[in-house]
Amino acid sequence: MIEVLAKLGRGPVFLAGEVLECVITFTNPLSASSTSASSEMLAWASAQIHCQFHTSENRVTLPPSDGSKHDVQAENETVFVPNRGERGQCILSTPPKILFCDLRLDPGESKSYSYCETLPIDGPPSFRGQSVKYVYKLTIGCQRVNSPIKLLRVPFRVLVLQGLKDYQFPQDEAVAPSNPFLEEEEGLKKDSRLADLATELLMVATSRRSLHLYNISNTRGKVGTFCIFKTVYKIGEDVIGTFNFSEGDIPCLQFSVSLQTEESIQEEFQRRRGQPVSYTTHARHQEACLHTAQSSFSLPIPLNSTPGFTTNIVSLKWRLHFEFVTSGESTGTCLVRGSQSEAITWTGVEQMEVDTFSWDLPIKVLPTNPILASYVSQFSSTNSITI
Repeated sequence: MIEVLAKLGRGPVFLAGEVLECVITFTNPLSASSTSASSEMLAWASAQIHCQFHTSENRVTLPPSDGSKHDVQAENETVFVPNRGERGQCILSTPPKILFCDLRLDPGESKSYSYCETLPIDGPPSFRGQSVKYVYKLTIGCQRVNSPIKLLRVPFRVLVLQGLKDYQFPQDEAVAPSNPFLEEEEGLKKDSRLADLATELLMVATSRRSLHLYNISNTRGKVGTFCIFKTVYKIGEDVIGTFNFSEGDIPCLQFSVSLQTEESIQEEFQRRRGQPVSYTTHARHQEACLHTAQSSFSLPIPLNSTPGFTTNIVSLKWRLHFEFVTSGESTGTCLVRGSQSEAITWTGVEQMEVDTFSWDLPIKVLPTNPILASYVSQFSSTNSITI
C-alpha cells in the first residue's frame, strides 16, 4: 500500500498566468501491527492541469469536441487521461509532466516531488453558474505494474484579470542590485512580478472615485436622487450608495437594492432562441422609507463569487437592481387624525394607491488578491489517495 499526498503550497486560489506549485509525496507507511512489511513499487507517476467545461443540457447546446472520446478510459489502459470519467468537455490542458519512473519505497520511506506549471493566461475563470461550469483540477496519475491507473484530483480556483495577457515584461529586469549568493528560479521571479502587477492594476482600477448622481423618477414626477462614488469594485469590497428623497415630488414608501449577476448564453449556443437570462442575487437591502429624507445601503460582494467575464459561450455581468414603491398621491402626509377628543393620535392610512417601478445600474466587478480569496475557498489545499 502506498499513500499519495498532494499539497498546494500557497492555497487553492490562483490568478491566470501565475505558477501553480504542488508538492506530491509518496509514502510506504510502516504499520505498527504489521509483521511482514515489504517494499512497494510504482511504475510511473505523471501530473497535468486541465479545465473541464460542462453545461445544463436544457439551456446550452454544447459545441462539438474531438476530445469527447477520452471522457471514458478503460481500466487496463496505460495512457494517462486526466479527465477520465469527467462530465462535459476538457477545453484546456497543460502538457503532462512525468514525476518519476520505477519508484521503489522501503517500509516507512517517503519521497516528495515538486510539480510547477504556469496557468494559461487565456483560459476562462472558475465558474459555477446556472447554465455552465468551468472547473479546474490538477490530476496526478499513478500506476503499479499490471494494475489500473489511479487518479488523484486536486480542484482549485482560477481568477482572470483582463489586461495581463497583453502586458510584456521587460527583457532586462534589473534596476535594483541583486544578491549573487541567492538563486531564484526564473518562473518564480515572473510569478512574483505578475502578482505585483495584478495587485497594482486592481488598485488603480478600483481606487478611482468620482461622484455619480442619478435622478429617480417615474411617469408622474421625481422621487429622489441616488448617489454612488464608484462603479468598479473588487470581490470582497462593499458597494455603498445613498438616497436623497427630500427633493422628490412623489413620496417613496419602500425601496430595495439587490446585488445581482446576469448570466447570458451567446445566441449561437442557446438551446432555444431568445431564452431568458439567468439572474443570481448575492446580497439584498430592503427598507421602508416613508417620511425619510435620506437613506443608504451597503452590499458586500462575496469573496467566493466570480468576477465579470466573457467567453465565446457565456457572459457574466454584475448590476444593482433597484425596486421602488411610491405613493399614488403626489401630495399629503399619508396620515389621518384619530377620533379621540382629548388627545391627538396620528395613524397610518389603511389603504393607499401605490406604484412600483424598477431600475438597473451596471457595475464592474474585478478579481482580488488570490491569497485573500483562499481564506474562504471551498477547496482544500491537500488531497490524498491510497494505492
